[in-house]
Amino acid sequence: MVGSKNLNLEQQKYKKFAQLREPKRPVLANCIKAFIVGGSICAFGQLLQFFYINYFGYTEKNAGDPTAATLIIISILLTGFGVYDTIAQWAGAGTAVPITGFANTISSAAIEHRSEGYVLGVGGNMFKVAGPVIVFGTFSAFAVAVIKLLFNYLMGGM
Repeated sequence: MVGSKNLNLEQQKYKKFAQLREPKRPVLANCIKAFIVGGSICAFGQLLQFFYINYFGYTEKNAGDPTAATLIIISILLTGFGVYDTIAQWAGAGTAVPITGFANTISSAAIEHRSEGYVLGVGGNMFKVAGPVIVFGTFSAFAVAVIKLLFNYLMGGM
């Protein structure tokens, strides 16, 4: 057993006993639920994009911005009403993958810490969650751009 080196014999027996009685997680069912809910959110986003293209004259290229904004607003409203958390409890990672999961995370932190004030409560705690994601996204975009530039340079094009 990993981490059992510092345990005495009774502690090792108890650890093994507890592991045998630990409930098994329904991994396949959780994956299916996450796939269905995450896929449904993405399919709804695609329907929204078609709506913006067909009824508001957007092109395929620029319809993504209002689609993303609409999904963000809907997820913030659902978070505020407590609906998104209920869906997330059932679906697990399916709600965390799309852009709606990030909006839920930010708005949940804002709602939870609003009693501490707008700057230190809402702003500070919102960006404790969002800060690392934004920094990682920005750095990753920079790294990919540098790699693409080097690749283009090495392949003779620029």
